[in-house]
Amino acid sequence: MEIWINPACSKCRGALTLLDAEGADYTVHRYLEDAPDEDEIRAVLGRLGLEPWDITRTQEAVARELGVKDWARDARSRERWVRALAEHPALLQRPIITADDGTAVVGRTEEAVRDALSRKS
Repeated sequence: MEIWINPACSKCRGALTLLDAEGADYTVHRYLEDAPDEDEIRAVLGRLGLEPWDITRTQEAVARELGVKDWARDARSRERWVRALAEHPALLQRPIITADDGTAVVGRTEEAVRDALSRKS
């Protein structure tokens, strides 16, 4: 299990606290310091079963600068979104937890983190 975190994020800290309390075996990926590339983003999107606009923080300053709220949300625009997430990792929703069964969740709630913990390979 891996968790993509921003240490300054309260939701990330809460997810880590819960993982620790449950004795989970996980690795931490500080995605702002070690930004995922486009292939890693595509892979996590596949595991999440989501599109890039589904995990984009559209209220971030860089999102407003880029004007992402006005970008098309369709197959032709998908790579533009993926590229933006790779170039500006602050746009990524957090935390993202990759579960042992090959899936992933956005762990913003206790229920989502527990869901990730329950997914066994």
